[in-house]
Amino acid sequence: MAQVHVILNQKGGVGKSTLTVNLAAVTADVLGGTAGEDPPVVAVSIDPQGSAVWWSERVGDGLPFDFVQAHDDPAGLAALHLIPSARHVFVDTPGWLDLSGRTDPGERCPLGEGPAAEALRAVLDHAHDVIVPIEPEPLGFEPTQRTIERVVKPRGLPFRVVVNNWDPRDGRADLEQTRAFVEAQGWPVARTVVRHYKLHTRASADGLVVTQYGGNRVALQAREDFFRLALEVGLGAAEPMAAAASAASGPAAVVGGIPAPADGRGGRSGKGVRSGRNAQASQRTPGTAGTDPATSAATTAPEPLAGGTTAAPAVTSAVTPAAPVNGRPPRPRGRRKQAAAARKGGR
Repeated sequence: MAQVHVILNQKGGVGKSTLTVNLAAVTADVLGGTAGEDPPVVAVSIDPQGSAVWWSERVGDGLPFDFVQAHDDPAGLAALHLIPSARHVFVDTPGWLDLSGRTDPGERCPLGEGPAAEALRAVLDHAHDVIVPIEPEPLGFEPTQRTIERVVKPRGLPFRVVVNNWDPRDGRADLEQTRAFVEAQGWPVARTVVRHYKLHTRASADGLVVTQYGGNRVALQAREDFFRLALEVGLGAAEPMAAAASAASGPAAVVGGIPAPADGRGGRSGKGVRSGRNAQASQRTPGTAGTDPATSAATTAPEPLAGGTTAAPAVTSAVTPAAPVNGRPPRPRGRRKQAAAARKGGR
């Protein structure tokens, strides 16, 4: 069964099409595919404006995933999770949802009526999770709040807010304000921030997706944001974001279906790696190999480190004299100074 990821926000211009296309691209790149078979990733647009349609047509045969425009096919949208070849389906939604007319608490859904509302309902009724993009500007706060509180939460769908299109040249004030707003609502927010690059703005006109950018430094950085985001929300894993929302806390927290070590850095504990290297180096150091534990100072007990590794025992400096190396006794410290003093005294 395919995992259906809906990219949703009432506010237009927050980068829903860009997230949809490029997350589909990096997921297809990671999952790969078999020649002659349908790709394991599908992107679907229910936006009548057809922005993603024009983009996909510009890419042409180089598009690494299947693309479908289905704003007028509610029955097909309700069966997206049943596409036989697909493992992941990304859905681009309209840039504006009229939620302001909701007055009756018993109303089924604040999306209203009409073809666009029916398409949204069909997608959300069978979605596995929702990605909510927000740009670092206060104008997007209220529409994002309405989207989450009135549409996403009542359906019990796992979701994650993604700060999108942040320009580092503008400083961190807007970014930090936006993250503070999201955290104050108690919403889960992605650690990955998708930065603003002219490459993303030009990609649709140039007929490129993020995995087809060039090999220069800027292109690599732009590509990195989407690979990091895909990894964070668990794309390509057996259990995406939905599993992370329901996983119980344990010795290793689960983030997006990927177990994270206790140090929270998403990889091996740096301390554990360093302690392992130091332990191996100490075994090769002349003078410490073969030391009799009975004549050495007592060692401290191994100390557990973050991530489950164990530090090498710390040995005090009170050890037996070093054994001869290559048949020669170790050279005493200060030998040159002693020889110089003897020569001076003889004069």
